[in-house]
Amino acid sequence: MLPTLGITAEVAENFTEDRRGNRKQATTNCACVSANDSATMRGVFTQAIVRPPSRNFAAGLTTAELGVPNYQRALEQHAAYCAALEQCGLQLIRLEADERYPDSCFVEDAALVIEDSRTFAKHAVLTLPGAPSRLGEIESMRGELSGLFPALDEIRSPGTVDGGDICEAGTHFFIGISERTNEDGARQLAEILTEHGCTSSFVDIRVRTHAQDARATSLLHLKSGVAYLGEKTLAVSEALAKHEEFRSYDLVHVDPSEDYAANCIEVNGRVLIAASHPRFAAKLRDLGYETIALEMSEFQKMDGGLSCLSVRW
Repeated sequence: MLPTLGITAEVAENFTEDRRGNRKQATTNCACVSANDSATMRGVFTQAIVRPPSRNFAAGLTTAELGVPNYQRALEQHAAYCAALEQCGLQLIRLEADERYPDSCFVEDAALVIEDSRTFAKHAVLTLPGAPSRLGEIESMRGELSGLFPALDEIRSPGTVDGGDICEAGTHFFIGISERTNEDGARQLAEILTEHGCTSSFVDIRVRTHAQDARATSLLHLKSGVAYLGEKTLAVSEALAKHEEFRSYDLVHVDPSEDYAANCIEVNGRVLIAASHPRFAAKLRDLGYETIALEMSEFQKMDGGLSCLSVRW
């Protein structure tokens, strides 16, 4: 069984599963990139923006029917998440909780940072969330990013984009068309990516993928069902596994009973996964991935996952 990182976790190897020799070897500070990855994954992550949940976190948007989140437990889980990012070598930019926007701890939906495939320069993009109640989060993110990047690209109305619909796979980006990201916003983002030497393709998740399976309903975000693990490999839920856009990738299938586990993040040679998904954890371990398991119960109640809680670059 994989260890679970708690709020008092220290930066130490006993919180992870060792990667095996068939893939690149991780180091204690996680600053590792395989030579084979150079054409298919970005450079080492060094920074991330995070924001803790606010006291009115439970007033945010959710389609889950898992009960009301426990605020104190959410804070503890967020602190453990931040500790895991630091364990992987990232310096965190910590924003203050914002009670004006109960969903604002899910910072990924408001912005993304991309790397120009030719110059390797980083560029920030302000999104435009599809939920009207979240539009105010953009200005807070604008103020933070404008001090870090010389210029900001941004999605403009009538386009909408949630960062949770953007799956970066090296220099290629999968853009989910969803209830939160519309076609106009996806086209705008694709143009921005092209300007920075990146390619993109659209993945429509607004309809059932397997109509005969009652569980295969529309996903909230693309990354609710897919994650890039590096080396042309995707973790993918069964609802998306047969999608044409993923055909040229190696797929790590997530068991339907563990669909939530599909939202995981690769950070500098380690994979952060949601705890209590033993089948998925075992698959990653058998493939040689080093993992950090994190409790995410309170964020799952609010439709959130591991990728949602940070903007990483």
